[in-house]
Amino acid sequence: MQPSTLKIKISAARTLMVGGSFMFLGVLFGAFGAHALKAMVEPKLLETWETGVKYLLLHGLSLLAMGIIVQITELQLIWSRRLITAGVSLFSFNCILYVLSGIKTFAMIVPVGGVLMLVGWILFAVEVFRAPKHS
Repeated sequence: MQPSTLKIKISAARTLMVGGSFMFLGVLFGAFGAHALKAMVEPKLLETWETGVKYLLLHGLSLLAMGIIVQITELQLIWSRRLITAGVSLFSFNCILYVLSGIKTFAMIVPVGGVLMLVGWILFAVEVFRAPKHS
């Protein structure tokens, strides 16, 4: 079997690396929350932890899909990828930091991440809608 001559676009590779990293961290933090953290924090904080992990995993998977889209189409999705990455970073990691530290400032940053994710998804939809279509 000959090696593939397919060259991956830099933007696709970066997006796939970020998406894969988010998936890795989501599994890692999810396992930690389910096993070690469960006995250490109250149920409400564990729920916050799980929400952060859930968004990290879902958006990690979404970034993997976006990386594939960028690779196989002409769509660049520059701002949607950036805003979703920044948004999930602020949202998920601040949920996690809040649970670990109890510092309320981290909890106050979480909604900023949520807004960035929403704007990123709107931009994704707009770029896909505006893209040239063929049958």
